[in-house]
Amino acid sequence: MKFVTAFLPALLIAHAFADAPAPAATTAAPVVPMHRFIVERTFAPGALSGLDAATKSKINSTNAKYGVRWLTSYATADETKTYCIYKGPSEAAIRDAAKANGIPVDSVTEVPVTLSPK
Repeated sequence: MKFVTAFLPALLIAHAFADAPAPAATTAAPVVPMHRFIVERTFAPGALSGLDAATKSKINSTNAKYGVRWLTSYATADETKTYCIYKGPSEAAIRDAAKANGIPVDSVTEVPVTLSPK
């Protein structure tokens, strides 16, 4: 009897809503596949010295408008070449974001395969 008493309210509520119309389906944004890219850049000597937190934030904000995400960058000792890892929907999106940021692009290479030393 305790079992029926405990679950009776839940059964009555479920029955009351059984014939109710289903809620309207929401339209979800389409899922855009993200690809990984290496972007090679050449800068004038000293150009990277002004890369502060505010500049990085502006770059990231502009990138987001193109569906692009900057993951990390590696620079040569003289800071005139960088090799940047990005995720984005396409090479064109990577190039468009760079253009909008006023950042040079020497080459963009998609790198879908990860190799590990172990």
